Amino acid sequence: MIVFPNCKINLGLHILRKRDDGFHDLETVFYPLPVRDALEVITSKETAFSQSGISIPGDAADNLCMRAYLLLKQDFPELPAVQLHLHKVIPTGAGLGGGSSDGAFALKLLNTKYNLGLTDARLEAYAAQLGSDCPFFIQNRVSLAKGRGEILEPFTVDLSGYEILLVHPGIHVNTGWAFSQLQPGSPEVPLSEINWKDVKSWKGRLKNDFETPVFTKHSEIAAIRDRLYDAGAVYASMSGSGSAVFGIFEAGQVPDLKWQEGYAVFRG
Repeated sequence: MIVFPNCKINLGLHILRKRDDGFHDLETVFYPLPVRDALEVITSKETAFSQSGISIPGDAADNLCMRAYLLLKQDFPELPAVQLHLHKVIPTGAGLGGGSSDGAFALKLLNTKYNLGLTDARLEAYAAQLGSDCPFFIQNRVSLAKGRGEILEPFTVDLSGYEILLVHPGIHVNTGWAFSQLQPGSPEVPLSEINWKDVKSWKGRLKNDFETPVFTKHSEIAAIRDRLYDAGAVYASMSGSGSAVFGIFEAGQVPDLKWQEGYAVFRG
């Protein structure tokens, strides 16, 4: 059985406070995009993980797909040994939640294939043990996220009249470093004060707190956002803690831009 984990972008991202548990409270809107990995599982004599496509740093045992399997195996010892294969397309260290999506989709895939009978609520609880962004990908719909990203509310953002251009410059931004550069606090414009029906009003109001430190360290990431605006984007922003940047264009108005070698470009 095979599934296709997709990525997300953040529409606004505010870091509100540091919690006693070391995490941060935030507010953001998660918006799914159709840029996808491929994840396959087959029953096997021995459990193993393999990978193709974009290289993933770290040991196979630490991959979120494998961790998802081991997490379920604790509560469902009848789960057979499996071979998990992930073909990676979503850039890593990009603020797109690709690893989180892989882990969440692994939970859903194993639940379906082996008839575990887990509800979305149960799957989200397992996903929260894998990572803050993981629960979003269980239902995989536009959501207002609070807490450390695991408290989700259905949210309406209509981008049906727009197209999204996603650019990743091949730079890996360390999330821990990015958080260390911030001073949490109340945002200048809370998400509740954004006019979500008027995309053209977002520029200058809908902000990602990580842009200031990341743009300071990596001017080429800031240059991508500026170039998207110069090319006609009605809104452009970095996603998550970076380094991917997206531009929202009116439908049929996405320009054919040439980027430096090593940049990955996607249409959403």
